[in-house]
Amino acid sequence: MGSSGTAGGPHISEVRRARLAVAAVFAVHGAVSGSFATRIPWLQERLDLSAGQLGVALAFPAIGASVAMPLAGRISHRFGARAALRGLMVLWCASLALPAAASGPVTLCGALFVYGATSGMSDVAMNALGVEVEQRLGRSVMSGLHGMWSAGLLAGSAAGAVAVHAEADGLLHLGVAAAVLVALGAVVCRWVLDVRGAPDEHPPPRFALPPRSALVIGAVGFCAVFAEGASLDWSAVYLRDALGSSPGLAAACTTAFACTMAAARLAGDAVVERFGPARTVRAGGALATVGGVLVVAAPGVAVAIAGFGLIGLGVAVVVPLAFAAAGRSGPAPSQSIAGVATITYTSGLIAPAAMGSVADLTSLTVSFGLVTALALGLVAGAGVLAGSAPSAPGRGAAAAARPDGEPARREHTG
Repeated sequence: MGSSGTAGGPHISEVRRARLAVAAVFAVHGAVSGSFATRIPWLQERLDLSAGQLGVALAFPAIGASVAMPLAGRISHRFGARAALRGLMVLWCASLALPAAASGPVTLCGALFVYGATSGMSDVAMNALGVEVEQRLGRSVMSGLHGMWSAGLLAGSAAGAVAVHAEADGLLHLGVAAAVLVALGAVVCRWVLDVRGAPDEHPPPRFALPPRSALVIGAVGFCAVFAEGASLDWSAVYLRDALGSSPGLAAACTTAFACTMAAARLAGDAVVERFGPARTVRAGGALATVGGVLVVAAPGVAVAIAGFGLIGLGVAVVVPLAFAAAGRSGPAPSQSIAGVATITYTSGLIAPAAMGSVADLTSLTVSFGLVTALALGLVAGAGVLAGSAPSAPGRGAAAAARPDGEPARREHTG
């Protein structure tokens, strides 16, 4: 690898600094999700929601994300990648406090819509910058970046588990977490790449359709995100209601799930470079299927927690590889990323409602049978991610995408 970036671009040391910065952004983003996940049983109890009502409410983050994600490119074009990401991250972190303030099912759905919209837009922006950094470094980094998201998820869920054990009020817990994460999110965005277009350049379309390649890649991501989202949102409820665990132990299951996700993603780049994306995802799908079987057949809490851990381990690298493949699938990488993100968030939209509906009709145990079937789908669909390995250093960096999907024209990194 050379000592400098592409012509007119930032020095390699600045790209490495930008990699650390965007990794920190991923971690903060994950911490918001982890903090919220541990309070889902508390929200259900405080608002007296049935499993079906909770499932409908938990679909609204994905609805908000799906509606708002196509706007991310437009916002980045208007304000520049760095300022756009900073603003979106501040809004996302602040929205963590909204669900705790809900007074009923309707206001909860509205709060979760805003929560999801800000999540989706910041998600697209940070993944586009992650692909940009990966292109400039010429080696796989996306799994590690998503590993930092999972590490943040772990930190947020661990703090949430402590708050639950301490019987802290949910509104106080989420309010304090939101304030801390807003500050962290604003600070770490300072060093990400700031990719800008020419002043006379036309802005990207608000709602461009994703290319066909993104639809195929997104289908694999759909299976992984369904399994991940169902486990994240419902594991604590499953342990409490189906297996009779204490609220604290149920919350700790979310932490165990996040732990295996983080470990697998942090190690994922090395595994992918050695075995290739398709073989890695195929093996992961097999592990997740075994984990699903353990959850469904669990005679007690320990076996169920082990099963959730295997699901996390198995699906961990799928979404990073899907975003990486999308970023290389056409001339407008961010458009492809937004397309894959929309499909995966649609999976997040379907998963909570599907899990809740099946649980109302049958049981949560049967719901996790659906998760197991989709995990098995990863084994069959792994081949579509075969092209997600990064290009050689500098090879494509000149055409690396801005968060609005056009070739980079001008960068500011200091």
